[in-house]
Amino acid sequence: MKKTKNLKVVFLGGVGEIGKNMTAFEYGDEIVIVDAGLAFPTADMPGVDLVIPDMTYLRQNKDKVKALILTHGHEDHIGAVPYLLEEFKIPVYGTKLTLGMVEHKLIERHVTDYELITVSNRTVVKLGKFTVEFIHVSHSVAGSVAVSITTPIGVVFVTGDFKVDYTPLGGEIMDLTRIAEIGKRGVLLLLSESTNVEREGYTMSESVVAASLDRIFLEAKDRRIILATFASNIDRLQQIIDIAVRYKRKVAISGRSMLNNIEIAKKVGAINYNEKIMVDIDKIGSIPDKNLLILSTGTQGEPMSALTRMSTGGFNKVKIGENDTIIISGSPIPGNEKDVYSVINNLYRLGAQVIYDKIAAIHVSGHACREELKLIHTLLKPKFFIPVHGEYRHLKQHADLAHMLGMSYENIVIPDIGNVIAVTNKKIAKAAEVKGGGILVDGLGVGDVGNVVLKDRLELSEEGILLIVLGLDRTTGVISSGPEIISRGFIYTGNENSYELMEELRSVVRSSLKKVELKDYSLNQVKVSIVKAVRGYLGRKIKRRPMILPIIYED
Repeated sequence: MKKTKNLKVVFLGGVGEIGKNMTAFEYGDEIVIVDAGLAFPTADMPGVDLVIPDMTYLRQNKDKVKALILTHGHEDHIGAVPYLLEEFKIPVYGTKLTLGMVEHKLIERHVTDYELITVSNRTVVKLGKFTVEFIHVSHSVAGSVAVSITTPIGVVFVTGDFKVDYTPLGGEIMDLTRIAEIGKRGVLLLLSESTNVEREGYTMSESVVAASLDRIFLEAKDRRIILATFASNIDRLQQIIDIAVRYKRKVAISGRSMLNNIEIAKKVGAINYNEKIMVDIDKIGSIPDKNLLILSTGTQGEPMSALTRMSTGGFNKVKIGENDTIIISGSPIPGNEKDVYSVINNLYRLGAQVIYDKIAAIHVSGHACREELKLIHTLLKPKFFIPVHGEYRHLKQHADLAHMLGMSYENIVIPDIGNVIAVTNKKIAKAAEVKGGGILVDGLGVGDVGNVVLKDRLELSEEGILLIVLGLDRTTGVISSGPEIISRGFIYTGNENSYELMEELRSVVRSSLKKVELKDYSLNQVKVSIVKAVRGYLGRKIKRRPMILPIIYED
């Protein structure tokens, strides 16, 4: 009897978390990848720039990997593409704007050998045993798609990020007709995003934001307007520029990502405006407040963003004053609330009027709420379901939602990173584990910062460091110089109490070395003796645990 082959769904990111989305679909000797995103570092990752998926499994199966499919141009779906293409010479499929953003990243990373293939709504691509169809969906960045992947055992539908917007900007409504047709034909497996599963009802339309912004511009009259929004939300940037034109305002752009994305979008035709309305940020001083709009980054309180620097007076091109109306068209991502409200408080202190999501409808989510998720499930009627794109609580609630709609829990799998889900036309189950998790990117280094380095950085940031420098004559077995003690981030050495503590520490070091036969012991043993003695003393004396680093010179 011939053994039935199964489809393997390998999760390398994007489940149990929001960010670094990457899923591999494997059948036989072929793999296609959907998305290659990044995540931003958390507070326990000091100095780290980015986190990308661990691609060990893909490296182990390099000959099988046939293509990369991209659903849209957000960082959590395309941010790791340059790191993937440095190792894998595979074609990349995406819409025009998505690939424009990807190409910019490839150029920045100095990746030169790549193949980008543009697709649009209902484009069908044959990739070995896989046939992939791209279906337009509404989201907070133009050119977003879902993908329907026909495999030898059935159809897999991946929603990507979406919401059901019946009045979207640009008028291109999500292709619900095609989604319904695919559902009628039969869907084996659905992977659907889960970000807003906790929210009842429907996500508001982008047209609501347009109306709110128009009203604010009208009321601002003689005031200067500074508007911060997501640099990737091209549709919203288009509506903002259109409103600025309507109210006879010039537009200045502040923030590198904002400039880059607008240039890319204009190049591919995703945004349109007359160059005459634009003004260089260095030349805004000659323009009356009532005739100026400054577009800025910084909706999440990012430390180096333009708006954050304006709020602290650290941005020499723009000084905030009482005639400024500042619009923050974005809501804080969970975990960023403190940073965002700190920026808002600082802007108020400078005399500005600040309008944000708690005050006016100036931001809507790009993700589907419960009723929209129900609609997708109902149209597609999948046999099996895997909730994705969310923390564990989101995935669990989405699983419960599918069960409420009539699906058996036996046909639902809640995945973790590193899970391999085996699917046949009769059964779905967790089959294996592969190496998963995050690879840390620090500057140009990829993966050279691990748990040990992070632990050291956290220890330094929390407790500081003590350098203990001394010279050692190994011939005579005596200390020839020092010990000198240097404190960084541990204690201020400019007062009398700290001077006494430093003297006591020197005595502790000398005492610890009297217990060691310096002529015979290795330097490592000497250092361990010093660290043990100093750490014990500081624990008893002031209950602190700085990093202690002995530096010994042999004479």
